[in-house]
Amino acid sequence: MDEQMNPAPVQPETAEVVDIQFRPGQKVYFFDPAGLTLQAGDHVIIDTARGPEFGYCTAGNHTISMREVVAPLRPVLRVATAQDEKTAAANQATEKKAFDVCLAKIAEQGLDMQLVSAECAFDGSRILFFFTADERVDFRELVKNLAGIFHTRIEMRQIGVRDKAKMVGGLGICGRPFCCASFLDDFQPVSIKMAKTQNLSLNPTKISGTCGRLMCCLKYEQDAYEDLLRTAPKAESFVDTPDGRGTVVEVDLLRQRVKVKMEEQPEVIGTYANTDIAVLRSGKAKKNDPPIPVDLAPISGGGKRRKRFEDVPESAPVLESIRMRYSEETIAEEVATQATNEKKSEAGAQNRRKHRKPGKPQQDKTPAQQEAKPAAPQSDGNAEAKKNNKHRYHHRRRKPGKPQNQGPKE
Repeated sequence: MDEQMNPAPVQPETAEVVDIQFRPGQKVYFFDPAGLTLQAGDHVIIDTARGPEFGYCTAGNHTISMREVVAPLRPVLRVATAQDEKTAAANQATEKKAFDVCLAKIAEQGLDMQLVSAECAFDGSRILFFFTADERVDFRELVKNLAGIFHTRIEMRQIGVRDKAKMVGGLGICGRPFCCASFLDDFQPVSIKMAKTQNLSLNPTKISGTCGRLMCCLKYEQDAYEDLLRTAPKAESFVDTPDGRGTVVEVDLLRQRVKVKMEEQPEVIGTYANTDIAVLRSGKAKKNDPPIPVDLAPISGGGKRRKRFEDVPESAPVLESIRMRYSEETIAEEVATQATNEKKSEAGAQNRRKHRKPGKPQQDKTPAQQEAKPAAPQSDGNAEAKKNNKHRYHHRRRKPGKPQNQGPKE
């Protein structure tokens, strides 16, 4: 009853936000304007998980879908005042000094780590250092030295090479700013299989970004290439084309066409669209694959060479458009061919009966006589005697090298 009286509030489908950057050139985040009207270029104080921070407005008030909002949507506290501007400038000077001092201490202690940046909180409560390292680093003594110099809380945070590229920024081999530093929310897993699917060079220098890892943009077109692979024949497949049968030697996924080496003329290589061929064997032939019938040519074959698609084995998939195009024609042609073959066999039987030699009339055997086996011939007495004499007069062979016994010597 209470639920009917007090229904649940309806969630809005859109939200009003402003675009804020913490530092120029870094990722843009959405914040709630909280009733303020902001414009691009304004300096604001925003609420974050680490407390109040200084930011730059890159786009004024606008509306976006709730699906694009990452909860919770934090508000903008106020427009930056003159005192806030002085505090932000002082923090930038402190960050530069802290970075130089930390580099000197790392070299002094001989630590195996690469310092990336230093960030000072807006209220000056702590300084955060980001670094990369191949292994774990014992930086306890370094933290004590830095805390004694700046008299504030010191935090050291180890990051990966991708996070370093996202934080520092730069230009990729395409000439545009890093995707991770511009618009990517998180890093998607990228594998070398994606480069193989997209038929790219496997040279690490050509498919790796500035960070040394595989480029994030390999993920962008992976779904499109996978969809194209489902409708394209595999390399070394045996196909039928309007010019004859042959083997696929090259597949062009983006243009949806293949190059085929003809079976009867291997020196001829033709280019055909995927919709103009029929796949008779998908992929390279295996040892246990049955041979492809010679008369299986649903596109290039005419008359006797055409074959019903119902008779094609399941291991030889054929395009559905080709199946629908020729099914009715092949059925009618096979019926006519079967009737012609029956007439020819009947005419051959009549011709053999006509040219039979005169003599004892040949009687047609009944099915029982045809199945009956001829009786075994009876044994002859002379043959049995010859067999016994063969064993009776059999002489033993003299073994090589052994002298024959000639009796006692006199």
